[in-house]
Amino acid sequence: MKRRNSILFISFLLYSISFAETDHWYGWLGENKTGYVNDFIPPKKWPQSLTQKWSISIGSGYGTPILKDNEIFTHTRKNDQEYIACVNKESGKIKWSKMYEAPFKMGGGGEKHGKGPKASPVYSDGTLYTFGISGILSAWNTEDGEKLWSKTPGLSFGQPYAHWGVSNSPLVINNKLISLFGNDQKGALIALDKDSGDTLWTLPCGGTCYSSPTIGTIGGILQVVVLHHESLIGVDPHSGELLWEFPFPHKTHNQNMPTPVVHQGKVLFGGENRGVYCIEPKLKNGNWTLHKPWIQKDVALNMASPLISNHLLFGLSHYGLGRLFCINPKTGKILWQGPPRTAQNAMFLSFRDHVLALTNNGNVKIYLNSENAFQRVANYKVSDTQTWAPPVLLKQGLLIKNSQNLTLWNF
Repeated sequence: MKRRNSILFISFLLYSISFAETDHWYGWLGENKTGYVNDFIPPKKWPQSLTQKWSISIGSGYGTPILKDNEIFTHTRKNDQEYIACVNKESGKIKWSKMYEAPFKMGGGGEKHGKGPKASPVYSDGTLYTFGISGILSAWNTEDGEKLWSKTPGLSFGQPYAHWGVSNSPLVINNKLISLFGNDQKGALIALDKDSGDTLWTLPCGGTCYSSPTIGTIGGILQVVVLHHESLIGVDPHSGELLWEFPFPHKTHNQNMPTPVVHQGKVLFGGENRGVYCIEPKLKNGNWTLHKPWIQKDVALNMASPLISNHLLFGLSHYGLGRLFCINPKTGKILWQGPPRTAQNAMFLSFRDHVLALTNNGNVKIYLNSENAFQRVANYKVSDTQTWAPPVLLKQGLLIKNSQNLTLWNF
C-alpha cells in the first residue's frame, strides 16, 4: 500500500511539473488582456543573440500566434484565401491546415500594409476563433480544424468592414464572443454565443474602427471597454447595457486605433494627433459620471496600444517618428522618452521588472519598467522584414510572426 501511494505521489508530482512547464497563449495580450507574462523568469545574464529553433513560411497577416500545450494556431493569408494552420511547437511541422476564399480590396492609403488578416485570433475551450479582414468570423475545432460555424455579422450594416479592413480582435468572456462589427459609418458591439454563433445582444454604435475591446473592473463592476469610431464606451458584458460614454470622434486621418488600458478604475487611451487621455468613470446612486484627471498632449498614440507595467504606462508615441515613453498614470506626467525614429509601430508585453517591445522593423527591445530613464537591457534582431504581429513570450523563448514566416527563437 505504501509503495502504491508512493508511485501515485511521484506520478502526480511529475504530472504537476509537466503541467507547470506547459506554455500557453490564448489571445493577443494573453488571457487577462494585460500583456503581463507571469511565468517568464528573466535570465541572470541576457544572451548576445537568440537561437533560431525553426522557421516556416505560413502566409501574411498581423494576427498573434495562439499556443495551447504543444500546438500553435495561426490565421494568415495566401493569395485570395485566408489560411488556418496548426503547427507543432517542437518541430515546426504543420499538423493540419484549412483555407477559405476571402478576396479583399484594400482601402486607399493602406496598400503597403497588405490584405491581412489583421485581427488576432482567440482560443477558448478547444475552439479557435478567427476574424478575417473582410468581416468573416469563424470557429474551428483545434483537434482537426473542422469548421464549427462561420458568419459575417457586419453584413447587416452594408459593407462588413472599415476602410482598411477588420483589425479589432474579438474578446471571449465566459460563453460570449464580443467584438465590433460593421463599417466606418454604421456598426455595433455584438456578443455572440461562442458555441453556436447566435447573437446574444447588440449595442449599436457610431461605426467600427481599428481598436479592440478589452475588459476591466471599474466602480466594482466588470465591463467591456471599447473605443469605436465616435466614442469610448463602457458596457455590461452580460446584458450589453451601455454604462457610460466619452465622445472621442475619429476625424480626417486621426484614426481610433489603439486599444484602451483599464488600470485602477481609470481608462488610459488616445488617438493619432490627440495625445493620451485618462478618464475615471464613477458610479453614484445608480448613475455614471466621467471625470478627466489629465490629458497629455506631448505624446500621442497612433497604431501602438500602450501597456501598464509596475503601475507605469509605457507606449510608443508617433511624434518624433516613433519614441518610446513612460507616463505616471496618476498624474499624466511624462517620466521619460526614448530616442526618436525608433519605429512606426510596437507591440508590448511585460514581465518581472521589464517591458518587451517588438517593433515593426524586426527588433525586440527589452528594458526595465523604471520611471527614472529608458534603461535597455537587451536588443535582438528577429526579422529582416516587417513585423506587425504581436509576439508570444514563452518560458524559453519567443514566437515571432513577420511578413511571411513564423519563427521560434530560444534564449
